[in-house]
Amino acid sequence: MLSYQPLSGNVASEPVRVEVHAGSGASTIWIGDGVVDRVGALLDAQHVSRRRFVVSNPLVWRLHGERIARVLGGGDPILIPDGERFKTLQSVSRIYDALVRAGADRGSAIVAVGGGVVGDTAGFAAATFLRGITLVHIPTTLLAQVDSSIGGKVGVNLALGKNLIGAFHQPAVVLVDPIFLPTLPRREFRSGLYEVVKYGMIASRDLFDRVSSNTKSMFARDASVLAQAIVESCRIKADVVSRDEREGGLRRILNFGHTVGHALEAVTKYRRFRHGEAIAYGMLAAADLAVARGALSERERQALARVIAQLGPLPPVVDLPISEVMEAVRRDKKVVTGKLHFVIAIQIGATMTIDDVTEEEIRDVLVRLGLVP
Repeated sequence: MLSYQPLSGNVASEPVRVEVHAGSGASTIWIGDGVVDRVGALLDAQHVSRRRFVVSNPLVWRLHGERIARVLGGGDPILIPDGERFKTLQSVSRIYDALVRAGADRGSAIVAVGGGVVGDTAGFAAATFLRGITLVHIPTTLLAQVDSSIGGKVGVNLALGKNLIGAFHQPAVVLVDPIFLPTLPRREFRSGLYEVVKYGMIASRDLFDRVSSNTKSMFARDASVLAQAIVESCRIKADVVSRDEREGGLRRILNFGHTVGHALEAVTKYRRFRHGEAIAYGMLAAADLAVARGALSERERQALARVIAQLGPLPPVVDLPISEVMEAVRRDKKVVTGKLHFVIAIQIGATMTIDDVTEEEIRDVLVRLGLVP
């Protein structure tokens, strides 16, 4: 069981430094207002190559490109299409081609500026171009800031499943700046809050309660409230990854909600759900399964359901056939030697991993979520 004490004071006033010490390398995460304006100095301090190639998407670049170009300098960015359905090998190939044409070498670095799709895709390109070059993340969505930019997981989707092709490639530096968040659409911002709820469920009741009691302030993008939630989420993930980089045991807790969530994304071809929305459904499913097994109290399950409902509406699932979702679950990358490792909650702030969940149990949960039998 992981346990974290709540932060005190105004963590937004000074940048916070969080370290990831993983087997394949270390990452330094800087969190704070305005850290992006210090990107040059921070990258120099970490000895990141001056040959820095920015990868972003057209929307992010329209909103933030002028600022990034001013602080990073260099040439034109490498732009890839926006959206989960473009997190593919084709997008990676586009990055490869641009790097080759620009004369990138093993001393170059990729700077991923954007949300999780940009980070995962550019990260996979960095992990595999010339057998690996330096990676830097500047996440611009809440979900990427608290989750996907941290931990070194990079990869792309196949039509048959999410993140089935990937690698572990730790970023040298991650710059988490709340200055990007006011431009996020409400739905995209809400998607990130579901991931913050996930961190509360797996490791911090205080964080869970803070989301529940400060929803209005968070949606108002209150810097002090958001900063605490972001820092605590980053600390939790950094600690887990430092102890188990390659998901041999402890890191599996980060998959809470992901088994059913990834399946929902796959069967809807990555078009219906934001990632956090799918994970919200997945958390509800995992909590329901835990209650059915007697591992979680109904009261705790209802508390999770209330917070998720409080954050806003989720896309419908009533038209999705259970048979298709089950097929996607069978292809999940968390299946090891034929056994699906499924993370369930045992209380708010603690989880456990089981490997004996049956298809009948998952089907029953999906029925209760409202999917088509």
